[in-house]
Amino acid sequence: MNLQQLEYVVAVDVHRHFAKAAESIYVTQPTLSMMIRKLEDELGVRIFERDRKPVVPTREGMEIVERARHILAEVDKLREYAAGLSGEISGELRLGIIPTLAPYLLPLFLKSFSETYPKLKLHIKEAVTDDIIMLLRRGEMDMGLLATPLDEPNLCEYPVFQEEFYAYVSQNEGFPQKKYVLPAHIDPSKLWLLQEGHCLRNQIFNLCELKNTDFGTAVWYEAGSIETLINLVDHHGGITIIPQLATLHLKTHQKKNLREFSNPKPAREISLVTTKNFPRRMLLESLRAEIAAKIPIEPNNGLKVLVR
Repeated sequence: MNLQQLEYVVAVDVHRHFAKAAESIYVTQPTLSMMIRKLEDELGVRIFERDRKPVVPTREGMEIVERARHILAEVDKLREYAAGLSGEISGELRLGIIPTLAPYLLPLFLKSFSETYPKLKLHIKEAVTDDIIMLLRRGEMDMGLLATPLDEPNLCEYPVFQEEFYAYVSQNEGFPQKKYVLPAHIDPSKLWLLQEGHCLRNQIFNLCELKNTDFGTAVWYEAGSIETLINLVDHHGGITIIPQLATLHLKTHQKKNLREFSNPKPAREISLVTTKNFPRRMLLESLRAEIAAKIPIEPNNGLKVLVR
């Protein structure tokens, strides 16, 4: 048994096709098939159902595939750890980021970070929190940029910054013309929300105590992005809640629609999240410092972090 055979097994599981798997790892199909057959003979287990289209693992083979993934992931971590001992940041980084953060945060640090560490290959995936957590647990992602705390015992959180929430209100709503507002001022029947799966939606529910609310609105639209929420308020009236980084992209006339909350101001904490055995501490701290340096947000001790 060798690592190459394990890589072949994982490739077939990913593509569910021997020819496509061989092409993806730059070997011939006969070579791939022969090496997997040798592994099956050595283990005494048939890993794949070859007469099925697409190819699928056998019941026993599913466990072999998962163990192969785990072994290969640990080997990668060992290589990365060894590279870190020399002070070099290189290799690959698989980074997940939530959709309510990606369009505002990535442009701030991505270019400079890539230029500082040109030997590091970044793979960035935008996904909701639960999907990123799942990928971290499975070893298919290295880090996540998420709103915390998560209350996940097998994950470690490294806070980077906090951003407060603002109410974004249509001029037609007759909202109180005060510098600071309270969550109680928000009419749930006029509130535009993100669709389920977004942690920001849950935080707004907690802020406005909406869990058992009858919204009583004729239009129930759950948006997929903060930009959609802002456009809905601009064109159809109502209210939404947006994080601070999103306010930096507003036009001058849109900024007039912002309202601050009174103290303690609601906020979300943004952290880098990894598994407990993540070995590349130098890479983690370098990315954390780069993001913190590029955030145009002043620290505010009057913030109250909303849980997910």
